Amino acid sequence: MKIAIIGASGYAGGDLIRLLLSHPRAEVTCATSRKLTGKPLDSVHPHLKGYTHLNFENPSIDSIDADVAFLSVPHTAAMTYARPLLDRGIKVVDLSADYRLPKATFEKVYGVAHTDYFEAPYGIPELHRDEYRSAAFVSNPGCFPTGATLAAAPLARYAHTVIYDSKTGVSGAGDNPSATTHYPNVADNINPYKWTAHRHLAEMRNEISRINNEARCYFTPHLVPVNRGILTTAHILLNEPMGQEEVEDLYRRFYDGEYFIRYQNPVLAAVRGSNFCDIRAESEGDRVVVVSAIDNLGKGAAGQAIQNMNIICGFDERDGLRAPGLLP
Repeated sequence: MKIAIIGASGYAGGDLIRLLLSHPRAEVTCATSRKLTGKPLDSVHPHLKGYTHLNFENPSIDSIDADVAFLSVPHTAAMTYARPLLDRGIKVVDLSADYRLPKATFEKVYGVAHTDYFEAPYGIPELHRDEYRSAAFVSNPGCFPTGATLAAAPLARYAHTVIYDSKTGVSGAGDNPSATTHYPNVADNINPYKWTAHRHLAEMRNEISRINNEARCYFTPHLVPVNRGILTTAHILLNEPMGQEEVEDLYRRFYDGEYFIRYQNPVLAAVRGSNFCDIRAESEGDRVVVVSAIDNLGKGAAGQAIQNMNIICGFDERDGLRAPGLLP
């Protein structure tokens, strides 16, 4: 099966290529970049040298020859690709935010007009896979909403308030240098940012409302000096107290049979480079603290995108994603 990666020069694009190298049914045959056209992929992804001999290209949409296309492009760019690719019979997994939210919400949060909106399934497989097994398009969730929603979903129906506190690695900001991600500003430091108005909050609230439309949801992220990973602490305030044994039993049953969800003490190193989400919960009666760990480029981006591709193509969800994390 031929794969095109639209926007392959960034961190998520590089991880898509890396993970798909081990996929038994998929081969990356097209990797695009407008700025790097003609250059070999290993010019920006040196870890892939010897594994692929592709060069970056910049084809017209009409000339892309693929069975599946991953849109790993900036927000607002995906909306120019999605429908033309679908019209040509190419399945699409979109890693941007363009189709994650209702149109009015997207335009408010991102401050731009959506020029080609259609409703798309929101691809957290553990919660929604049955809604899009036969779909041709899947919107891949944001990295923060993935780790946060997986942490809270089992308890959300019993809660009146959910508060997320996330620590994220620097790669989540992308590969364009900025003052925020400049080494002296990140090293030996922790920086809260967008304290009450991060744009991923809209996705989080959408997902919580699908389970419990009366629960309130809040979120504050922090930048920490690591390359990859998101550790989310969810404070879930319950309507009625729950004991530790009841909470643990709830989580184990909710995620029973889910290969990529592991109920164990979450640490970033154990999920780095993988598609796993490690979760553990501890009860204080009417407050349950749930911590989740994901790789922001794995389960938070490329890994989950491949999992979603596997679903819409009828493959084993684990294909290309069986490798463990990179501890230590």
